[in-house]
Amino acid sequence: MAGASTPAIRVLTQAKADHRVHSYDHDPRSESFGAEAVAALAAQLGVVAGQIFKTLVIELSTGALAVAVLPVPTTLSLKSAAAALGAPKAALADRARAERSTGYVLGGISPLGQKRPLPTVIDDSALHWDRMLCSAGRRGLEIELAPADLIRLTKAVTAPIAQG
Repeated sequence: MAGASTPAIRVLTQAKADHRVHSYDHDPRSESFGAEAVAALAAQLGVVAGQIFKTLVIELSTGALAVAVLPVPTTLSLKSAAAALGAPKAALADRARAERSTGYVLGGISPLGQKRPLPTVIDDSALHWDRMLCSAGRRGLEIELAPADLIRLTKAVTAPIAQG
């Protein structure tokens, strides 16, 4: 999408990471941002739902925030995500705290370009794909990139954190 720029897109551009930005019409009434992205992009781009990843902000039992990136059709194993990040437990972070910390709004939180970069765990299924999609930092905007670039730029660990 020409002219679209978010902190996430700027991170990729500055790192000279190969990426493509895809947009779709976001319905403000949508309650499932990931499902909306899958419905809009899977057929259009010829990708499967498992290649489109959601970004969830979690609060570790240490009190620190972290990010979990996993395929949209799956659910997060909080126990696995916590273990991958070296904490005994985790819970989904409060919406206001997640938005304040990342600088993004819910449904548009990107693992890249956050106000304060958070420790990140990416579901290891990402490694099965040449390209994956994740939020570009705005509802209705997705970035297509190589999983290795996302891992490198977020300094993420990979682990089996998705269920279902």
